[in-house]
Parts: sequence; structure tokens; C-alpha cells
Amino acid sequence: MRTHWDIFCAVIDNYGDAGVCWRLARQLAAEFGLSVRLWIDDLTVLQPMHPALRLDCEQQIVANVRVCHWHAASSYDEPADVVIEAFGCELPANYVAAMVKCSRRPIWINLEYLSAESWVKDCHALPSPQANGLVKYFFFPGFAPNTGGLLKERHLLHERRAFQADTEAQLLFLARLGIDRPANALLFSLFAYEHAPVSELFDALMNSPVPVICVIPEGRVVRAAASYFDTAKWVTGARHQRGALTAITVPFMTQDEYDRLLWCCDLNCVRGEDSFVRAQWAGRPFLWQIYPQQDGAHWPKLDAFLALYQVSLPSSVAAALVATWHAWNGDGAMGSPIADLMRVLPTLQTHAEQWCEKLDRETNLAAALAQFCANQV
Repeated sequence: MRTHWDIFCAVIDNYGDAGVCWRLARQLAAEFGLSVRLWIDDLTVLQPMHPALRLDCEQQIVANVRVCHWHAASSYDEPADVVIEAFGCELPANYVAAMVKCSRRPIWINLEYLSAESWVKDCHALPSPQANGLVKYFFFPGFAPNTGGLLKERHLLHERRAFQADTEAQLLFLARLGIDRPANALLFSLFAYEHAPVSELFDALMNSPVPVICVIPEGRVVRAAASYFDTAKWVTGARHQRGALTAITVPFMTQDEYDRLLWCCDLNCVRGEDSFVRAQWAGRPFLWQIYPQQDGAHWPKLDAFLALYQVSLPSSVAAALVATWHAWNGDGAMGSPIADLMRVLPTLQTHAEQWCEKLDRETNLAAALAQFCANQV
């Protein structure tokens, strides 16, 4: 059995790449008993997700994972049995040279970005022979049975449903964040890139017929929120109100804390890949701001997911969902679509739970990786 795994992560999309790799590393260690090293080139991005991480250590064990600072002068001992090159980050040349010399060649996996596009299933797990005699396999997370699936811990949905059934636990969690939620208020979370149309979203929310509390974890979008309320500097914990909308910033959260925030909310605005997946496991309606690409390659990815996600929705609800997602990603005005979306939130809530149950019947990414590597001779 191949029990030693190395995961290499180069931070590109701020917290997204690190978030996916950290969740994967933790799950492989906790649920499969594997010895996992996470090589990451920016510890300052990972540290807020797990405050016990020290920035002055080249190697340290955190949550049963050996976290290694990856840089040009890094030294490597014997390569692992399984080597994951996350998101095409390119392994160090001296590490690859050591892989070539191994009597038992490591399994080399290029973990790709998540996509719902139809071509993914045809490329998943395909081998790519290298000039040095090694073979690299391309592993695609996805939503279809013949892809790598999504990251999901073994007990995640049980914990989520128990938490959502416990009103007192939710109120206590929110209180620790400084949030007092009135019984009739809608709760939104906002995690987005700085170019999100926040002003248009807030204009719609301030005119809501019921109170809306928007929780904003520390991040890039805080500046846009501060600008909307004409505040030069928005201190964490501060709150601002306009009409029905109250916006509150909260400190950066660990991954487990962020999951619970998603579980509490009636609508979650998420970005990138990691929070996109966690919003689906939350069983709540959500808006996804996809990572933009200059050549517009993100639009087919966005529409491919929407095509899957809206299949069982009534046509009017699906139209509101598609229009809002497009506007949130810069295609059209936000005001009318988000107002339409808010009117159909109960339908989207039922749909979100049904979608989550559907995904739960598929494999999860960590299990798929472990099984794939176990099958390699």
C-alpha cells in the first residue's frame, strides 16, 4: 500500500488553492491513515486557516499533516509513494530527478481545477507519459460519476444537519462572531473578489421587505463594502446599516468555522473553488463568483455548472438563478435579478438540499484518489 503522500501547492488564487490542498491533506491523514506532507510556498496564506501553524518553521506537524515551507532552497529526502502536483504548479526539478531514480516509481498526479464541463469525464485519470520515463495522471474533480468527485469529509453532512437542526447552537456560534440575529431576519454571507458588484447587491438588500444581515469575513471585498457605506476604513467587528440591510465584518475564520457560517445563512456568496464546494455541502442557496480569466474561459465553466444545477428547477426560478449568477459575475445589472432571486429563496432552499443529497451519492475526491492509487501496480 502506498502510504506516503506529498502534495505540492503554489498559492495563486489567494486562499482558494491553499484551501483545497489543506482540506485534502487533512482528510487523507485523518480518514485514510496516510502520512501526508503538504509543500506550500506561502505559509502566510495557510496560517489564518489554522492559527496553530507557525510561520518561522520549515517543517511542522499540524492536524496530523507535515506542513513544509516550499521555496527555491528546499531540500527533499526520498520522494513519496504518491506525489500530487496541485493545479499544475510544477514540481521542483530536483524532486522529479529523485522520482526517476526510485526503484518503485511514485504515482504522479496532476490535480486539476474543478469543472462541470462535459469534456472532463473524457480526460479524467488519463496517463501522460513523460520523457524521463515517469507517467503523470491528470485527475479531474467533477460532478459526474466518472470524474474525481468533490472533497467531502466522511461525517460532514451528519454534522451539518445536526447543527442546522440546533437553533441554540447556531445562535451561540453567531454570538461569538458578534452577530445577534432577529427571528425574522435573513442572513447572508459575502465572500467575493474585490470587483464583485457589491453596491448593486446592497442596493437590492436595503430595500428588502424583511431585515437582512450580511456577514463579511475579512478579505478583499471588505473595501467595496466600506465604499458603499462611505467609510474610509472598516474595522473588523464594525457594523453599518442602510434601510433593511445591516452589514457586519467578522475576523478571518478557520475552515471549520467558515463551514458553520455557511450552514447558518439563508444565502451564501462564495468565490473560487473551495468555498464554492463548501456552499454546496451547506445545503443552502448560493451565488458563485467564478475566478475570472482574461480570455473569458471562465464563462463556459460557469454555464456548464448552471446547466447541471438548474435541471429540476421551475423555469421561472431557473431564469432568476441564471440571471443573478451572470450579473454577479459582471454580465448585466444586478438589481432586478437579485430581487427576483430573493422572492424564490424558499424554492432554492429545497433545491439546494436535494442537490446536496444527489452529490452525496457520488464518490468524494479524497476517496477517489486513494482508490485510484491503490489500483496502480
